[in-house]
Amino acid sequence: MKETPYAWVVVWATFACMGLIFGVSYSFAAFFESFATEFSVQRADVSWIFGLSGFVYFVMGAGGGMLSDRFGPRWVCSAGMVLIALGLLATSWATSLWAVYLCYGLLVGLGIALVYTPSIANVQPWFTTRRGLAGGIASSGVGAGTLVVPVLVTLAIGQMPWRESMRTLSLAVLVLGLLAASLLKTAPRPETAMAPAAAGLSLRETLKTATFRWFYLAVVLASPVMFIPFAHVSASARDLGLDDSLAVGLVGLIGVGSLVGRFAIGMLADRIGRAPTLVWMQVSMGASYAMWYAAPGPVAMMVFALWFGLSYGSIVSLLPAICMDYFGAKSVAGVVGTLYSGAAVGNLLGPVLAGAVFDATGHYHGVMAACVAFSLTATWATYQTHRHGRAQF
Repeated sequence: MKETPYAWVVVWATFACMGLIFGVSYSFAAFFESFATEFSVQRADVSWIFGLSGFVYFVMGAGGGMLSDRFGPRWVCSAGMVLIALGLLATSWATSLWAVYLCYGLLVGLGIALVYTPSIANVQPWFTTRRGLAGGIASSGVGAGTLVVPVLVTLAIGQMPWRESMRTLSLAVLVLGLLAASLLKTAPRPETAMAPAAAGLSLRETLKTATFRWFYLAVVLASPVMFIPFAHVSASARDLGLDDSLAVGLVGLIGVGSLVGRFAIGMLADRIGRAPTLVWMQVSMGASYAMWYAAPGPVAMMVFALWFGLSYGSIVSLLPAICMDYFGAKSVAGVVGTLYSGAAVGNLLGPVLAGAVFDATGHYHGVMAACVAFSLTATWATYQTHRHGRAQF
């Protein structure tokens, strides 16, 4: 069945939402040195900010998804944008690192939870045959935000104090975020245009399936691999002597790779199968760490950022579509949110432990080896998910 024209409005509104919230999240790289200098702390201490924020939005994403299933994505996402803006504003007034943990880590994290799952899960029920492409375009907002926002924040910090830069970012989220969220609508009900999309398992039924359990394990194992670079690749580049703009620009290059992965791999996955493609992207993400390990200078770091970004972006864009494929639309936002909660601990502890390893050893070699091992086990769990296949409903 052909999708309605408004389905593509939802896709691009979700693209904007993803760009804003993850532009904010990954702008952490731009604020990293400012936080460390302002509060006279080490990398592991600063890494808790990024880890705590991610932990909150992944854990609370399930709740955001269930709220969206009940009340619709528009109001839930709007509330999330307001919370993000408030969290950034409050962070700009922080006088201690603990205040940053509370305002940026908790409040911004909760706001992202109310936007991330409700918006991205809302795309899938609007589509049938082009679900991978639609999900790839919508989630490519993450890559666009990762590319643009940290660079803009870095430029702003060069012209004004970091606190004022954060207040400007807060205002942008409030205005643009509420505009994008206002365009989100729930897909038509079964009795209208999209009857096949209404079938599926409830969240409780989904949790009982072997397919979901393997899927969840794969996300848990992959999460440290996915989030350590966002917190540490810029700091690693500075250690190699790269200037601040190029170091933070590596996060932007991850965004470029992510954009390519979400578009190109999303279309490829619609042709060859989304689950098999996910298996290969897990392999690719682990392999990309070889470039970080070998990084003697800017070229290798840039190759790593692009390669990692392509793999990471492909994985993230495929997860909601595979949830829809395997478990249906009945509780898709709740299912996606619950799946994302598997990334919470890795997002929280991965960057922090990576920072602790660096503080103890002066390098990231042990971190890279651990990430390759996690990636291999995540690939195995992803293959098991594919082997068990679609749940019966």
